[in-house]
Amino acid sequence: MISKSTIDKVFETARVEEVIGDFVQLKKAGSNFKGLSPFSDERTPSFMVSPVKQIWKDFSTGKGGNAVAFLMEHEHFTYPEAIKYLAKKYNIEIEETQQTNEQKEKANARESLYLVSEFANTYFQKTLHKTNPGKAIGLSYFKERGFTPETIKKFDLGYSLDEWQAFSDEALKQGYNIEFLEKTGLTIVKGDKHFDRFKGRVMFPIKSMSGRVLGFGGRILTNDKKAAKYLNSPESDIYHKSKVLYGIYNAKQAIAKEDNCYLVEGYTDVIQFHQTGIHNVVSSSGTALTPEQIRLINRLTNNITVLFDGDAAGIRASLRGIDLILEQGMNVKVCGFPEGEDPDSFARENTLEELTTYLEEHATDFIRYKASVLVDEAKNDPIKRAETIKDIVVSISKIPDRIKQEIYLRECSKIMDISETVLFSTLQQLTQKALSNANKAYKKEQQKNVFEVVKNEPQKQTVDVQYELERKIIQILLLYGNRTEIFDDLLLKENDESELVLESEEMEAKVFQKIYLDLQEDEMEFTNDHFKTLYYNIIEKLNQDPEYAIENLVNDVTPDVASEITTILMEDERYELSNWQVQNIFPKEKTDTVAQLVNQTILNLRSFLISKKIDELIQEVKENLHEQHPNILEDVMNYKKLDNLLSRKLDKPL
Repeated sequence: MISKSTIDKVFETARVEEVIGDFVQLKKAGSNFKGLSPFSDERTPSFMVSPVKQIWKDFSTGKGGNAVAFLMEHEHFTYPEAIKYLAKKYNIEIEETQQTNEQKEKANARESLYLVSEFANTYFQKTLHKTNPGKAIGLSYFKERGFTPETIKKFDLGYSLDEWQAFSDEALKQGYNIEFLEKTGLTIVKGDKHFDRFKGRVMFPIKSMSGRVLGFGGRILTNDKKAAKYLNSPESDIYHKSKVLYGIYNAKQAIAKEDNCYLVEGYTDVIQFHQTGIHNVVSSSGTALTPEQIRLINRLTNNITVLFDGDAAGIRASLRGIDLILEQGMNVKVCGFPEGEDPDSFARENTLEELTTYLEEHATDFIRYKASVLVDEAKNDPIKRAETIKDIVVSISKIPDRIKQEIYLRECSKIMDISETVLFSTLQQLTQKALSNANKAYKKEQQKNVFEVVKNEPQKQTVDVQYELERKIIQILLLYGNRTEIFDDLLLKENDESELVLESEEMEAKVFQKIYLDLQEDEMEFTNDHFKTLYYNIIEKLNQDPEYAIENLVNDVTPDVASEITTILMEDERYELSNWQVQNIFPKEKTDTVAQLVNQTILNLRSFLISKKIDELIQEVKENLHEQHPNILEDVMNYKKLDNLLSRKLDKPL
């Protein structure tokens, strides 16, 4: 268990904008930051981070919370893992008690997969550096590739012994379950026997954006033609190769800083670039580029430069991935290397300055590059030339931005020496065809669900007034609870004619005190359980310490309550996502009228509850018409008088 003092220190030290900034590209929006949601596929930012309140809110999914909640949502950390991650990030020493065997057994399956993967990562590194075969075979290979000891350590490179069961036996000896060794793909189980999947390979751990080991890539060093040169971990609950990019953990900060990501094919390409001094580089790990991988980059930058080998296969592979990148609305450049060279070899043979200069001079806009490559292939064949032009227009049709489409079409017209009219006509045909196909698919889906349509007309939803008012009280407490205000307090009195009237009396009090006293006086109770719990939590915290930062409450509640708190706390900031200032629209600050806001909310709640009580009394009379109800009728009249007084104060129609 992690000690409370460690947890408190983590919360005091960690900055939510710094933590989230490692995973999402954040841009300044007033006093806050905004970015693309890491939990949904979107092109318009709906994700907001507040440095002042130390919370975040994703308006596209409704999720929200503090830095720990983000790590638990995004990286699927457990609470202790999130605390440990932050402690490591901010160099905080962790005080914790040793886990018992019983506690280890209770760890859930997903957590166990991570634990097994971390153990394997440590084991392979130890084998590389501490065993004779590791030094003679694995370490020698890495040194031949030109990797320095610092680079080898930075990327946690390792070696798996050329023995059938060395790793698996050691893992079992250390108490790891064979079930999880098999599920991670580290061990192959056949009947009552087990074997090491990565036998005799140098190991490249594949990490998540936060640095957790998800799986491995292994390269064989022998000339065994039956064995694959590179072998990756199979799919598991924690490793989905289509959603992972090799090197993202080491590259994320550089990608955001440089506002560009270099995309290569192999592990050694990434490592060699990194060692040379270019850190904003990732790899698709030898698999075909996927939309999920592109979106992972898009959280950090909108610019991708695709680097590929000088051979024809490398060029073709890169061209296939470009359309996918364009579909995501990203800016794409491509850069090839001289024939016979790849990013790894070129980076090894050149200095940082030479490599940087080469990339700057040879990185070409995708349209120019694709045109030059395909035109060269078509040469003097008119049929192929026509197909080439259409191929380029197909790529342009993938771009969601109409302005960019037009610019690229004009560029294509110049390069291919063809009229813009023809290109625009071709683009329109492609767009209409895509729209037609989409409509057909939609209609087909609708026909499938035709028998599932509910015949009854949907009932009009009514507003739950009490819920909204209770929520408004919680919002006021969260935003302004510890502020001191001068309130126009209303007292119910009889005048000289024995009529009930509301008299004003000024009082100075904290917002939370005013609300508490008013609710106590009227014996009003919250009907919503979440709000009720929040209300008493806030009142208790502020009673103990009037200077308590209420936004810290998000650290002490359940995830669903935390999500509600962040929604309330971030409501005032939400307009910043739309850049209203640019349109000369400046929303009024609520802090100017806090006392009035409190009074009106309490009065509205009183008015609502009185009306509700009147309705209940009238219903009681209706249900018992044969009986006399003098007391009830008198109560109704009194409540009506009070309701009229409140309505006048609220300027409501009587």
